[in-house]
Parts: sequence; structure tokens; C-alpha cells
Amino acid sequence: MPPALPAVSLGAVPGRRAATLELARELERRGFAGIYCPSLQDNMSLCVSLAHATRAIPFGTGIAPIYFRTPHDYAQATAYLNEVSGGRFRFGIGISHAPTLQRIGATAGKPLADIRAFVAAWRAVPRAGAQPPLVLATLRTQMIRLAGELADGIIFANAARSAMGRSLSALPAEKRDDPGFFIACMTPTVIADDAAAARAVNRRTLTAYVQLPNYRNYWRQAGYAEEMDAIEAVIASGELDRLPAAMSDRWLADCTLAGSARQVREGVEAWRAAGVSTPILVPSSAAGNQMTAFQELFRAFA
Repeated sequence: MPPALPAVSLGAVPGRRAATLELARELERRGFAGIYCPSLQDNMSLCVSLAHATRAIPFGTGIAPIYFRTPHDYAQATAYLNEVSGGRFRFGIGISHAPTLQRIGATAGKPLADIRAFVAAWRAVPRAGAQPPLVLATLRTQMIRLAGELADGIIFANAARSAMGRSLSALPAEKRDDPGFFIACMTPTVIADDAAAARAVNRRTLTAYVQLPNYRNYWRQAGYAEEMDAIEAVIASGELDRLPAAMSDRWLADCTLAGSARQVREGVEAWRAAGVSTPILVPSSAAGNQMTAFQELFRAFA
């Protein structure tokens, strides 16, 4: 039996929303493991459409920032999605990042306390209906421990595969070994025979993330202090166009997938061996747009 297909990250870009739903139906037809919608656009609206446009594939938010809506509003929407999808929806939540919150005029408090308070309020909303599984966006140890206490799964983004064993050790053994506990990682992916071109695209994808202190702190702890020192020196200089050059191939290979179809398929299996039961590919293309990236993905996993 061939290996199970990975899950995929899918966003609805303005002007291509109808095409995105057709893409979702194609992902379902081809047997991909799930569709997880990033917060770049209104992922809750996309999930409502996925509940009706698809029939069997699991899907969810990856992630819904807790400051974007009230717990009451989220509770009504997530219970609706849980019901009309037949239990296929997972509610992934997280803090998001300071630049995103600044754009909407929101102010974050203490991440652990805010997540705990949000979950308590979300679960306490009366007459909403049965709620879906809850998944927490995690990166560092304290949030992983909190997810082990109050969630049904965890979802990383841009994590280092070599550090995944240490990260997962923060979960209680009963959660870590439970096949029903959702463990996912969203990984930038470029499929191209020109590996250098593929890595260049992933470097561009990660340029915004390396400017975020929480990610740099995580990667530093994961064993990439030299790279983070170089990146921080570039940020201090203000010459941000030099950031890609500060991202070593060693670091990039640990946090992204790039190369031929065979290399990407092998990378997916390596993530599973590291303890991530649901690898989520975030496809980009060295030769075109999002639609091109998905065609490359389909050929690689045909």
C-alpha cells in the first residue's frame, strides 16, 4: 500500500475564491489527508464553504487568531461547522503575530493566559451545539504543555524537524501516544528539479517569519543560534533584502521541503517518523502562482 498522502494548506485568494473551492474538491478526489486554512484571509468563511463543497475530507483553521472574533461569535460558528460537516472540522486557534494584530488594531496580552481564558469562554457559550475538536498553535514548550492539558491536538508552523522529538516530549505520554490526538506541522514546500530555485522560494516565504522574535527564539533553541545571530545582525542593519542570504541550507532543510517530487515525498515520511502524524504542506512554486504549485503537488503525489 502506498504511503498516505499529506494534508495541505489552502487559502482563498481574492479573485480566485471559486477556483479555490474547485481545488478543494480535487484535493478530496485525490485522497489528500486534509485541508487546513491559514489566517491570511477569512479562513472561517472558507471553512464554511468547504463544509458544503466537500463531502469526506477533514478540514480546519490553521489557525484562527483568538483576537479576531469574540469567543461567543467563534462558538456559534464552530458549532455550526461541526454539525453541517458531519464532524470533519477542527478548530485550530492561536495568538497570531504582532504585525498582524497591529493591522487590525488588536493588542495581545499574555499568550498562555489569553488562550486559557478564550478556551474557557468559548466552551461556556450556551445553546451553540456540540463543538469540534480544539487544536492549539504551538511552537515552544509552555504552549505545548497547555495543549496537552486542554486541547485535542497541536499544530506547528515552520518547525525544525530535528527538534520535534524534544518538542513532543512536553506532551503527556497519554496524549503523545494517542492516535486520536492531532499532531500537525505546516511546512513550506516547493517541488522543483532545480533545488536551488526551490530553496530560494522557501527563503522568500520565511523572510517575514525570521523577523518575528518568537520564531527566532524557537529556532535558536532548536540549534540554529549562528543563523539567528546572522539574521538579527541583518535586521539591525535595516538591509532586509539580505535576509535570505543569512538563512543557511542546513536550517532551511530542517524547516522546509524543497526539491524533486521524490525528495518531497521522502521529506513527508521523515516528518511522520519525527512524530508528526499529519504533515501539512504549504505549497509554493518556483515557476508560477498558487495554482501552479498545486498542479506540481498533484503530479508529485499522483
